[in-house]
Amino acid sequence: MATTDEDIPAIEHPLLEPNFLERRLYQLKLAGTAANDHTLVCLPTGLGKTTVSLLVTARRLDEVGGKSLMLAPTKPLVQQHADFYRDALRIPDEEIVVFTGDVSPDDRGELWTDATVVMATPQVIENDLVGSRLSLADVSHITFDECHRATGDYAYNYIAERYHADADDPLVTGMSASPGGDEEAILEVCENLGLREVEVMTEDDADVSKFTHNTDVEWERIDLPEEVLEIRDTLNEVITDRLEKLKELGVASSTQPDQSQKDLNRMRAELQGLINNDQSEGFKGMSIHAEVMKLRQAVTLVETQSVEAVRRYFDRQRNQARSSGASKASQRMVSDPRVREAMRKAESFDQLHPKYRKTRMLLAETLGLEGGERVIIFTESRDTAEALTEFLSESFDAKRFVGQGDREGSDGMTQKEQQAVLDEFRAAEFEVLVSTSVAEEGLDVPEVDLVLFYEPVPTAIRSIQRKGRTGRQSEGRVVVLMAEDTRDEAYFWISQRREKEMESELRDLKGVASDLEKELDDSQQALTDFDDESEVKVAGNGGNPDAVGDCSSGSEGVETQPGLTDFAGEPSDENDGDDDDDVAVETHEPHAEGDLIEIVADQREMDATIARELSKRERIEIRLETLAVGDYVLSDRVVVERKSVADFVDSLVDGDRSVFEQVGAMARHYSRPIVVVEGDGLYEQRDIHPNAIRGALSSLAVDFGASVLRTEGEDETKELLAVVAGREQETADREVSVHGEKQSKTIGEQQEYVVSSIAEIGPVTARSLLEEFGTVEAVMIASEDELQAADGVGKVTAERMREVIGSDYTG
Repeated sequence: MATTDEDIPAIEHPLLEPNFLERRLYQLKLAGTAANDHTLVCLPTGLGKTTVSLLVTARRLDEVGGKSLMLAPTKPLVQQHADFYRDALRIPDEEIVVFTGDVSPDDRGELWTDATVVMATPQVIENDLVGSRLSLADVSHITFDECHRATGDYAYNYIAERYHADADDPLVTGMSASPGGDEEAILEVCENLGLREVEVMTEDDADVSKFTHNTDVEWERIDLPEEVLEIRDTLNEVITDRLEKLKELGVASSTQPDQSQKDLNRMRAELQGLINNDQSEGFKGMSIHAEVMKLRQAVTLVETQSVEAVRRYFDRQRNQARSSGASKASQRMVSDPRVREAMRKAESFDQLHPKYRKTRMLLAETLGLEGGERVIIFTESRDTAEALTEFLSESFDAKRFVGQGDREGSDGMTQKEQQAVLDEFRAAEFEVLVSTSVAEEGLDVPEVDLVLFYEPVPTAIRSIQRKGRTGRQSEGRVVVLMAEDTRDEAYFWISQRREKEMESELRDLKGVASDLEKELDDSQQALTDFDDESEVKVAGNGGNPDAVGDCSSGSEGVETQPGLTDFAGEPSDENDGDDDDDVAVETHEPHAEGDLIEIVADQREMDATIARELSKRERIEIRLETLAVGDYVLSDRVVVERKSVADFVDSLVDGDRSVFEQVGAMARHYSRPIVVVEGDGLYEQRDIHPNAIRGALSSLAVDFGASVLRTEGEDETKELLAVVAGREQETADREVSVHGEKQSKTIGEQQEYVVSSIAEIGPVTARSLLEEFGTVEAVMIASEDELQAADGVGKVTAERMREVIGSDYTG
C-alpha cells in the first residue's frame, strides 16, 4: 500500500510547523548532541544536515531565546536556507532575514535589531563585526554550513573567535559532508570553530542507509583524436624548452613538461630568493616561470576540457599581449612560432570533441531510453560550461549555472539569475543543468538520474559534494569522463586515493570520537583567554605583537620606550593649535565604554588582517568606510596609507595612482599624513636604483610633510596603528574625523590649497606655479603657454588646467 503524508511520523515542537518535518531517528540523534555542546555534524550530502541545524535552532530559541545565525559560503545557499527556515519555523517571515553583500550595511544594522533568525554569507558578518555594526552577545546558536572551509584566513575563523568571546550563552554547530582529508584537517576545523563534540553518520549506519541508494561511480575512458594530441604535444615542446632555461638557472631539476605543481612552487620560491638577493637571474627566471604556468594551463584545457576552451584561452592571451603594460611572459608566449602553430590548429579543428560526443550519448541514454528526468553535468571551466550548454541545447533542454562576476572570458550570473535557474530545474522546466563548482556545496538541487563529471575532481571534498546530488530518493548514476594519457588520469588516481582516505577517516572518527573530543577539550583552553589579548598596547613591547600587557597605569611588564617620551615633548608644527607640547606618552586605566579608541579603516583593507585583529580588542572600535584618502584614519589630523614594499615601489613606477598623488590628497585633508611601508627588501624591489627610492622617500617627507614609517609586517603595523590612535585620542584628546582636521591655514597654505585643487595637480606643482606667477589670480588668468613656464607643468597639465578654469560650470 502506498504511504501517504499522514502515515509519515512528523516532528512536533512549539516553533515548528506541524507535519512539516519527517521524523528521522539519525537526525534527532545528531540534533540531540548538537543542542548540548559545540558539535561537528558529519552527514552525507542530501540527508538533511540543514534539518539538524533547524532542530537545534528551534530548541535554543524556545529554551534560551535570543537570535540564531546561520552562515553559508554562497548567496544561493543562503537564500535556500532562508526559504527552508521560513517554511519550517513558526516565526514571522520578516524575522528571518538574509544578509549578503546585496544588502547595504545601514539596512543590515536595522534588520539585525528586529531579526530572530539571520542567514548570511560569512564575509558580510565579518565586515559588520569588524565595523562594530552588530553584536553577537544575544546570539544563542550559530551554524557554520560547509564548515570544512574553516581553515587559513577564511571568515568563519574570525566569526567563531568573536562569537565565543562575545556571546552570553554560545552554542556552535558545524556541518559538512566532508570535513577534511585527514584527522589533522578535521581537528583544525574543530579548533578554529571551537567545537568539542564530533558526530559522524555514514551511509553504513542502519538509520541512514534506508534513506540512501547505490551511487557507484563509472569511469568512462575517452581517446583523444590525433589532432588534439598534436596541439598538446606542440605546447609541451615549448614547456620543455622553457624548463631547459630554468634548469640552466639552477632552479629546475627536470625538463619534463608534466612537472608536479609542488615542483613548480619550489622553483618559484627559489626564484623569489634570487630576486630578494637582487640577482638579475631571479627576474629573468620568474618571467619564464610565468610563461610555463600559462602554457600548462593551455595544455590542461586541451587535454581535459575541449579545443573550444583552449581556443578561447588563446584569444584572451593574444588580447592580453597586445594591451598596454602586458607582461613579457604573455608577449613571448604568443609570439613563439610553435604556440602560433598550436593556435592555428585549434582554430582549424572542426571535429566534435569526444567528450562532447560521449556526453550527448549518456544524456540520450538517461533521458531518452531510460526515461530519466534530470541530469547535472559538472565542469571545472566556465568556458566549457558555456560552450557545452550551447552544444547540448541542440538536442536537449539545457541551461548553465555558474558563479557571479566575470571570469575566464565568460559572463557570470547574478544571484537572481542563479535562483531562477534553480527554481526552474527543481520544477522540471528543463532537464540538463551544466554547472561549475558553485552548485557543489549544499544547494538543494533535486535528486537527479545522472551526475556527470566532465573531468575527474582531485579533491575528495568536492567529489563527495558532487556525488551527493544523486541517489537520495532512488538509485542514481555517477559517471566521470577521463581522457586517456592525460592529466585526467592523474586526477583519477588522486581522486580515488583521497576519497578512500576521507571515507576511512570518517569511519575512524566514529571509533575514536571520545579521544578526539578529549583532544579538542584540551585545545579549547584558548577560547577562554580572549580577554587577555584584548587590551590596547599604548606603550612599548619591543615590537612583539604577542607581548600585549595590562594597560593599567604602572602595571608590570609595561614600559615607556625611550624616545617616545622625548618625541612627545618636541615642539609641535607651527600650524598645530594644540597646547600638548609637553605631554608624554602614558598608560591609562581602561576607559568606560564611551571612551573607546576609534579607528576608521577603508573597506578595501579587509584583505589584510589588521582591522580584524584590532577589532578583537575591547578598547578599540573599528569603523569601516570607503575612504576618499588613506587606508586608516586615526584622528582629525592623522591619516595612514599602508603599502607593502612591492606596492610602494610599484606606485613609484607604474601604479595606476602614484604614491605622490595619494599622499598629496592626504596632505590636503590632514595635517599629519603617515605612509607605512610594510616588509623587507625595499631597495631590492625590481630593477630600480636605491637612490631613486631614497629620493622618493625624501620628497614625501620634505615636499609633502608626510612621515614615512617602516614596519616588518601586518602585526607590527597593527601595533603601530593602536599606539598612534591611542596617543592622538587619549593623550592629545583629539577626535576622529574622516573629513580631516578643521585647522586654520596660513594665507600661503590656503593659496597652495586652492591652486593644488585645480585638476588635482598637487601641492608641489601648486608651489611652483605660485612662485612663477606670484598670486592665485595670475595663475588663473595665465594662458597654456604661460603656464608651461612653471617647473613641473607640461603641455598636458596646462591644457587640463585651462579646461577646468575656463569651462562653463555644468552643475
